[in-house]
Amino acid sequence: MDADTAMHLLAQTLLTAAKVSAPLLIATLVVGVLISIVQVVTQIQEMTLTFIPKLVVVVVMVLVLGAWMMSVIVAFARQMIGLAAGM
Repeated sequence: MDADTAMHLLAQTLLTAAKVSAPLLIATLVVGVLISIVQVVTQIQEMTLTFIPKLVVVVVMVLVLGAWMMSVIVAFARQMIGLAAGM
């Protein structure tokens, strides 16, 4: 394996990780910002108030997008195993 192949595989790995984690991170970010706005408006400064809604959003997103996330990861793993078998 040369350096170009290794860099391509690393880039592909990072892109797959970003593609799989982006929906969860974006949804959590949106919920966190909305709850922070509510906290500022109501002047409730409780740190644990943001934890439960974020947790619920992550669970819902995994239930909704879990099959898609798994198919992306399985396709990537098959591609990597195929490349490893061909070397």
